[in-house]
Amino acid sequence: QVQLVESGGGSVQAGGSLRLSCAASGSIFKIDSMGWYRQVPGKQREVVAITTGGSTNYADSVKGRFTISRDNTKNTVFLQMNSLKPEDTAVYYCNSILASRAGSGWFEYWGHGTQVTVSS
Repeated sequence: QVQLVESGGGSVQAGGSLRLSCAASGSIFKIDSMGWYRQVPGKQREVVAITTGGSTNYADSVKGRFTISRDNTKNTVFLQMNSLKPEDTAVYYCNSILASRAGSGWFEYWGHGTQVTVSS
């Protein structure tokens, strides 16, 4: 069984910073990608940032403010969020595509989410 556990959410004023962490644990053979999505009530979940191999991709709305990084030795991904805006308020979900064992194929996993609230 694979688990993704997020931490680091909270409340901050506009212009502030937060750092999210997500650790993948359980039966993990190989990780293809790790990333962050976010969702507000009544809207679809949207990608924030993804790291796969040596590349990273960001949503246009967070470029220059958010930085995604990964510690492959600990199967952990981080999201450093700076210059936060009220519109960044959402539940942030960790995502990973990984293989739990050799030959098992790739599967997608989600964390339970962590709330980020930015006040003006």
